Amino acid sequence: MTDTTSELGTGVPRREGRDKVTGAARYAAEFAPPGRLYAWPVPAIVAAGSVRSVDAAAALALPGVVDVLTARNTAPRAPADDPTLNVLQGDDVPHRGWFVALVVAETLEAARAGAQAVRVHYDTRPHDVTLTRDHRERYVPEEANGGHPAVRERGDASGAFDAAPIRVDAAYDVPPLHNHPMEPHAATASWEEGHLTVHDSSQGSTAVRAALAQIFGLAEDRVTVTSAHVGGGFGSKGTPRPHVVLAALAARHTGRSVTLALPRRDLPAAVGHRAPTLHRVRLGADPDGILLSVEHTALTHTSRIKEFVEQAAVPARVMYGSPHSSTVHEVVPLDVASPSWMRAPGEAPGMYALESAMDELAERTGLDPVELRVLNDPADEPDSGRPFSSRHLVECLREGARRFGWEERDPRPGVRRDGPRLTGTGVAAATYPVLVSPCRATATALPGGDYLVRVNATDIGTGARTVLGQIAADALGAPGDRVRVEIGDSDLPPAPLAGGSSGTASWGWAVHEACATLAGRLAGDPELPPEGLTAEADTAEAVEAGSPYARHAFGAHFAEVSVDTDTGEVRVVRAYGHFAAGRILNPRTARSQFLGGMVMGIGMALTEQSTLDPAFGGFAERDLAAYHVPVSADIPAPPAIEAGWLDEDDPHLNPVGGKGVGEIGIVGMAAAVGNAAHHATGVRFRSLPLTPDKVRAALARAV
Repeated sequence: MTDTTSELGTGVPRREGRDKVTGAARYAAEFAPPGRLYAWPVPAIVAAGSVRSVDAAAALALPGVVDVLTARNTAPRAPADDPTLNVLQGDDVPHRGWFVALVVAETLEAARAGAQAVRVHYDTRPHDVTLTRDHRERYVPEEANGGHPAVRERGDASGAFDAAPIRVDAAYDVPPLHNHPMEPHAATASWEEGHLTVHDSSQGSTAVRAALAQIFGLAEDRVTVTSAHVGGGFGSKGTPRPHVVLAALAARHTGRSVTLALPRRDLPAAVGHRAPTLHRVRLGADPDGILLSVEHTALTHTSRIKEFVEQAAVPARVMYGSPHSSTVHEVVPLDVASPSWMRAPGEAPGMYALESAMDELAERTGLDPVELRVLNDPADEPDSGRPFSSRHLVECLREGARRFGWEERDPRPGVRRDGPRLTGTGVAAATYPVLVSPCRATATALPGGDYLVRVNATDIGTGARTVLGQIAADALGAPGDRVRVEIGDSDLPPAPLAGGSSGTASWGWAVHEACATLAGRLAGDPELPPEGLTAEADTAEAVEAGSPYARHAFGAHFAEVSVDTDTGEVRVVRAYGHFAAGRILNPRTARSQFLGGMVMGIGMALTEQSTLDPAFGGFAERDLAAYHVPVSADIPAPPAIEAGWLDEDDPHLNPVGGKGVGEIGIVGMAAAVGNAAHHATGVRFRSLPLTPDKVRAALARAV
């Protein structure tokens, strides 16, 4: 080994950057085995019912169409543990957009034309897709997403609220939201001598291999899934999705390789979405602003085939101290597509509601919104009583306020006017849990002085290859350019998915352990065999032992907005986020993640929403023309938008000290924008997004 200054903690450029900008990086749909066919799905056009018959004659008559797959002409398969993967396995249609047929053709154009020519006849049944606060089917589940108890109670929250001198009782609404990664969900599948190989756009190919093996009755070593490069996922590619099952099914049915890239208009109903959440937050405080009671009830919807409950009330169990607390999740099963993960599930909508209510409390107590949060910062995690491994929210608030120029703020709402434009500033706190999962990795010293690190991590645009290379080089005491990293293949040592801001912490722990073990074996300069010397690591025992500490990242968001009182348009003028997220392993990639999350939070606040058509049962906003993700014209350019962080040393995490940065950036951003809009106008907005029609109507009512 060669002693060298460690690159860990420096802004090393992305290893795959050049390949991506030159087109050398290959994505799932770009793998082209000889004789490849193309597939195009046929989604159901009824809200609920069953398939009576499929007329494929017109499609099969088109040039280039090879076959039309349905539940009635494909070989039987085992039911998946995840019901959303049981496509073409029966006649039931649980929601609009459920795939009921698949056209396979020689060209993409022929597959699309064939899908348009398929005629499906249905038997329908009554449907309900509308979430309301008084819905008769609402119930309290046992758990919310992530295994969190649906209900947590401390003391007498309701009684304490009724007795509190100062009270906030408010309802907040967040609409359905969609992930819309740049690369749609795609897979290329091939069968050869009973072995299934799939190139999939997935956040975790280990889980995809397990699902495909179960569905097709294969041993896992007869399935290989690669996810070499993934063009974003934001949670929607976190678990296997129907496209990969359909691609494998079509390849087995035709005996040829098949590529299926889902049309963007099919994504909202096929790959999950952030379910709408209806919140009620009640805060009781004394005249000094000390919280006496915190209550947060979150109501959401789920599909009738799979229960998924957005854990939106969970952040209220973490954020602020109070002697009395009640956090409750409720859910309504509807005839809707199954919701799933979207960046910072639970925390993003939940903190919008909680941090908006905290802003309302600050106004009623006459306290500065930053100071109110500082005043209620707890020493230990409120609901569990566990000590925090580290908690630097106050420092984030203080430093963020300093860098943003918060002290120059006039606290009076509606006073900064320039013609029709009003300007205001807002703040919100952020939190996200530190998650880690068992992982395996190997590290090999090769003759000639190079090293090979192998782990089935997935790079979804976050720079995983780069950071893992830095971790490995640091543990080996080797130059970074002597370390090669192999990821994105299920034949590699198994690893958890890229999600929950847990990827680097999980993979990095295993990589560090493997490399540290290898470095120890190399300390005596042994002669290497021709195949090299390999060390392995498996973190399962250490990870599953758990921790006595409550481990979370924290942050503070600040926003300045301009509100046009003539048009109702809200624009973000400035935004700043300051974060405490453990050791920052690569400032360049971390800053990119923080800013990306902040931009997504601005979209949540101002432009992004979806609606369920009560008559036809589907999402009305199904593409990027109708579903408005923020673009460059919507976001101020740096340095008007910027992120910073504390150098946080937390010894209770993992060997590399990282907490994860992929999701903390979105949490709290929408609330900061909403609070700024209130400060600008004096009008409180409680329903996202703050589109011009809503804002203009609210301003007119306030006159």
